[in-house]
Amino acid sequence: MINAVGNRMTREIARQQSLAEQLERTQIQISGGKKLLRMSDDPVAARRIATIGTTQASMTAWSANVNSAAALVSQADGVMKAVSNLMTRARELTLAAVSDSTNPADRATIAAELTTIADELDALAATRDSNGEPLFAAGPARVMRFDADLSFAPVPSAADIFVIAGNSLSTGIRDAATAVAAGDTAAMNLSLGALAASISHVADQHARIGLAGGRLDRIGDGLAARGIALTDERSVVEDTDLTVAIAQLNAQELTLNAAQAAFAKINRQTLFDLLR
Repeated sequence: MINAVGNRMTREIARQQSLAEQLERTQIQISGGKKLLRMSDDPVAARRIATIGTTQASMTAWSANVNSAAALVSQADGVMKAVSNLMTRARELTLAAVSDSTNPADRATIAAELTTIADELDALAATRDSNGEPLFAAGPARVMRFDADLSFAPVPSAADIFVIAGNSLSTGIRDAATAVAAGDTAAMNLSLGALAASISHVADQHARIGLAGGRLDRIGDGLAARGIALTDERSVVEDTDLTVAIAQLNAQELTLNAAQAAFAKINRQTLFDLLR
């Protein structure tokens, strides 16, 4: 009889210890805001949290790339506007120079301005970004990654923009300046044709940069939406539901208090009471 009572007491003590541990665990979940304290609590949920965390880290890098690329595109857009204006001015000057009413002195002035425009184009082609890197790569265009399977060059290379038919834009304008200075009407007419083609080429490249900017906006919006969805999913899996946890805590406290009260009452009985 005494052994049976002892065994019941041992089991009751173990049960109360378990209740106390559950209560402590719930308290930690509430104070820490996380319902998974160890990976062993829910291996499937823990694995999903780890996967989401890895994806979120990658998305942080991709979003940073989108922002960097958008800044490059904005800077390139400004450069392209300047290039377009210079090319248009060069054509206007060449048109004026080819007129029979333009005298040699005026042509000399026009040739000098065309040379200055060519120098400005060379400077624009060498534009550097905020990190001191060439905005328009000297080699292949700089490719950036914006998702696990999405990467492209937001800004064309220098050759893509500033070279047409094997000649640089500035070289074409210097050729026009030479023709104007020499009063060579045939050469000036050839330069006018080349300038028209160059202006069209610059417009195409400018539009290409604009399309890249629009694409980056859409990618950024998509990453932001995915980020919100992942954050919500992670919260459901990882975060403590305070309403449920507090209700559970109150129930555990009641259960433990009742068990302790019953255990204390039993322990107040005498040996004679237990043997009756």
